[in-house]
Amino acid sequence: MARKPLLWLSVALALPACSVPTVGLAQSTAVTPTSGYQAGDLYLPSSRVYALVGKTGFGHEHGVTGGLKSGRLLLGATQDAGELVFDMTSFTADTDAARRFVRLEGASSESTRQQVTANMLGSDVLNVAKFATARYRIDSAVEELGQGTNTARRYRLTGQLTLQSVTRPLSVLAEVDLKNGWNRVRGSFRLKQTDFGIKPYTKAFGAVGVADEMTVWGEFWVAPSAGLAHQSANTTR
Repeated sequence: MARKPLLWLSVALALPACSVPTVGLAQSTAVTPTSGYQAGDLYLPSSRVYALVGKTGFGHEHGVTGGLKSGRLLLGATQDAGELVFDMTSFTADTDAARRFVRLEGASSESTRQQVTANMLGSDVLNVAKFATARYRIDSAVEELGQGTNTARRYRLTGQLTLQSVTRPLSVLAEVDLKNGWNRVRGSFRLKQTDFGIKPYTKAFGAVGVADEMTVWGEFWVAPSAGLAHQSANTTR
């Protein structure tokens, strides 16, 4: 089985970024059939977040994936570096791609996926009927010189994450490489649901539930320069 935690968020601030999985990685590629992208724009169809939700008692671990409504990230900016707006209504539990990404074995039935997703999106957890989006406002995205590799650079993203009605600081160390003409930005961090006023889901008087802390990964495709939108590779997951 896999590592630790999920059902959604809360920032454990001083924790370092977790390593990006190499087994089960999304292997997505930006597709840009038109030329309307500006520097820093995200290619939304291929940009995603994943989360690993841990268990308590007789519960089960879950893999979750979701998309973004909008996004902009200016790598190298020391102020006003962008904003990521997450579409919380798109979050889905235990898809094959999500379980593979977070290294969970096996597959979930369609009925189980639907039930877990309904619990996650409902009023007791994410409450997407009231809070349809979450936002990461990025104050700076500064390269950490000497921390990269031959094929990738590292940037420290610093900003404020707003989930439901709570805003907390969040710092993420992101790895950036150039793939098919796009900057592929990948990073991870840990969250606690209770930091955002969310009570982790339980049932059967607490005998079955999910852990408070979870791990969240992001993989974003960012246009490095204006007009760079002529790629035609397919998105694969």
